[in-house]
Amino acid sequence: MKLVKNLGIIVAVLGVVAIAIGGVFIVEGMMKNNLIVDRMNIEKVSLALDPNNPGDFTPINNAGDAQKAADTIAEHRRAIAPTYQDLLAGGRFDSTNPLHLTYAQAMNLENYLYMAVTAFGLIQVTMASGAFMVIVGLAVGGVGFALYRVGREKA
Repeated sequence: MKLVKNLGIIVAVLGVVAIAIGGVFIVEGMMKNNLIVDRMNIEKVSLALDPNNPGDFTPINNAGDAQKAADTIAEHRRAIAPTYQDLLAGGRFDSTNPLHLTYAQAMNLENYLYMAVTAFGLIQVTMASGAFMVIVGLAVGGVGFALYRVGREKA
């Protein structure tokens, strides 16, 4: 029964490792989420809540708000020109043309927000994976502890 006892120890240790790694995933996800939200707050990236009240803004701090803001910017950008090629009309980008500059800045902010949407989604996946690891770690650790007790009682 020494084998069962030793196996129980190994399985329990694996459970603890899974819990620790899951915790790291959760903490890392929270840290990255806070980083993105803080950076957006520093840059004062916000979303108009009501088109009839343009002075009423809310900070962007989740994927839904970032998606909504990016889609709004894309809609406004396409009002300037449906595509980048349409904007250039066979020519080259002219940094002295205010329309070209406005379009380019809209593309930059739009891409920034779509990257935030992706990052927020990846953060959610990372944190969910971490939570799953913690749950599995608890289950595996419990099995390891049970094996250890069985091995100790039979010895």
